[in-house]
Amino acid sequence: MNGWQTLLYKETLRFWKVGFQTVAAPVLTALLYLMIFGHALGDHVKVYDTISYTAFLVPGLVMMSVLQNAFANSSSSLIQSKIMGNLVFLLLTPLSHWNWFFAYVGSSIARGLVVGAGVFVVTAFFTPISFVAPLWALAFAIFGAVLLGTLGLIAGLWAEKFDQLAAFQNFVIMPMTFLSGVFYSIHSLPTFWQGVSHLNPFFYMIDGFRYGFFGVSDVSPWLSLGIVGIALAVTSAVAVYLLRTGYKIRH
Repeated sequence: MNGWQTLLYKETLRFWKVGFQTVAAPVLTALLYLMIFGHALGDHVKVYDTISYTAFLVPGLVMMSVLQNAFANSSSSLIQSKIMGNLVFLLLTPLSHWNWFFAYVGSSIARGLVVGAGVFVVTAFFTPISFVAPLWALAFAIFGAVLLGTLGLIAGLWAEKFDQLAAFQNFVIMPMTFLSGVFYSIHSLPTFWQGVSHLNPFFYMIDGFRYGFFGVSDVSPWLSLGIVGIALAVTSAVAVYLLRTGYKIRH
């Protein structure tokens, strides 16, 4: 393996070695969401005419797990290395900023998709699920994992201690995830909050991913793909720039 592949392997092995915490725990959390919300609201909420509320929840929970775990992987790895002081050994290598980017984001994609697949397998036991447009679902899962892995990279570079990273996750990532239509269709919201939801790029990732399951969505999947692509391009440019300048890791 060359340099970035070795770093990718190391970062992937890092989360896989503690899979009970990094994979099994998020799957259990998503299952609890499904059981609680599906049982409590299943007979009272109807989103689409031919789709049960429990089935509606599954794609949202899968995508939520992909996004949160992709972010957690790159951000936690960087902040741990900075605080423990072992990041200096990585800085001594001749790896370029692109090598860092591909390795950290690549391992985030791996963790996000592994957790998402686990959530799908477990939740599929509770309701019949089919794919109307599987390529759309796959595209949004990968784009979402890349975008959140890149955001995690930015957060990990910015944060200097764990509570700063926790603040970023609790006040930015978590609200944007929960307010993106995981548990509801935005058409059920008042007009003002529908407009606010359209400013949230997480909404387009989840809505586009759900389209891959049911063939119906709140907005066009092409519009969702375009907005997610723009968000990905912007965050990737920022992340690569920070890595190239050594932001908070070389100074």
